[in-house]
Amino acid sequence: MRRSLLLTAAAAVSMVLLAMLVPMAILVRSYALEDRLARAALEVQAVETVVSGQDKGVVGQYVDRLNDAAEHTRVTVLYPDGTGVGPDPGEDERVLDARNTGRARVDDVAGGSQVLVPVSRGGNSALPSLTPVIRVVVDEPGITSAVGVAWGLLGLLALTLLAGSLVVVDRLGRSFVQPIRRLAEHTQTLGRTGTVAPVAAVSGPREVQELAGAVDRLVGRIQLLLAREREHVADLSHRLRTPVTALRLRVEAVTDPDLRERLGGDLDALQATVDEIVREARRSEREGLDPRTDAVAVIAERVRHWEPLAEDQGRPYELALATHGPLLRTSRADLEALVDVLLDNVFSHTSDDAAVRVSLTATDDRVELVVDDAGPGLPDGLDPTGRGESGAGSTGLGLAIAARTAADSGGSLTTGTSEMGGARVAVTLRTA
Repeated sequence: MRRSLLLTAAAAVSMVLLAMLVPMAILVRSYALEDRLARAALEVQAVETVVSGQDKGVVGQYVDRLNDAAEHTRVTVLYPDGTGVGPDPGEDERVLDARNTGRARVDDVAGGSQVLVPVSRGGNSALPSLTPVIRVVVDEPGITSAVGVAWGLLGLLALTLLAGSLVVVDRLGRSFVQPIRRLAEHTQTLGRTGTVAPVAAVSGPREVQELAGAVDRLVGRIQLLLAREREHVADLSHRLRTPVTALRLRVEAVTDPDLRERLGGDLDALQATVDEIVREARRSEREGLDPRTDAVAVIAERVRHWEPLAEDQGRPYELALATHGPLLRTSRADLEALVDVLLDNVFSHTSDDAAVRVSLTATDDRVELVVDDAGPGLPDGLDPTGRGESGAGSTGLGLAIAARTAADSGGSLTTGTSEMGGARVAVTLRTA
């Protein structure tokens, strides 16, 4: 925002300065040229007096002295017989027009302007063909003249005004940006910790203070909801523990051993389900609202956890694991569960001698885990990531949970046939 304000102010001020200073620069140049033409007119009057009363020799000496003293003008006297006294001899149509009409004229020429003044010598005014013409060439003002100095001052003035305006805009933008930045930093910390703190006092414009107040109220509401959630979870755990204990006592009182065993298994499953619900409900309290995990380290550790089981079974277990990678917005428990799901499917649904190959690669923005096996492969016509669609005697929830973990990180899970002839499961996890 601050940079946008500076760029917008710089563009607006630059356009205003160009609209003001470019015409001023043109006017300065025009005034300088007019000043030189005015001085040239004075020189013409002096030369006209000399030409009207002296011969060519005296006129030549006077013109030479005049040209030596002048910096930006060149004086030449053009006589009707075709001779010229000065640095620019030779006639053209404009000189002939001035001689024939007897009127002075000013013309633009390359590099400046030209003044032509016909001179009457004694009684020759009635004979235009006998009239000399004074030519004064005035150089156009350039950067090396006073015009360049004026342009430099105008440019320095423009830079000063631009810098001053940017300083003012920067201070104004800072008064907006810094409070908003502090507010943004505070809101970003809310998801990284398990606690929710109120917004500190924010100074700045009224709108920013109103925004801080709204965020503070929102934080208070979130804190209240989290407290109520923790209370409800604790109450749920306590209220369910008592009836489950009572059911267990009644199950133990059943005389039929088969029925007692079945009811005990169902009760154990119910107890595990309740514990899982409570654990998931308390996840935000344990891990924070925005967990960050070194995925490569966690996955590699969990993959090696299964290696002793493969050795006990005599199963070939090939590993190709990256050594480092990015942090992912996924909890450690989810990553461990992801690895366990993929490898448990292999160990449960393939023979003990079926080979397994696990590959783990990582870049700056993603982590990819690939599990290949030499088992019978995945069932045809079924989506293995669909809930309840295993087709291999299981519940079908494993790959669905793994796919959800990948999707939560912005990645995906794909299945196919491996080069070893069995199943291939590839999971891509992204940083955002």
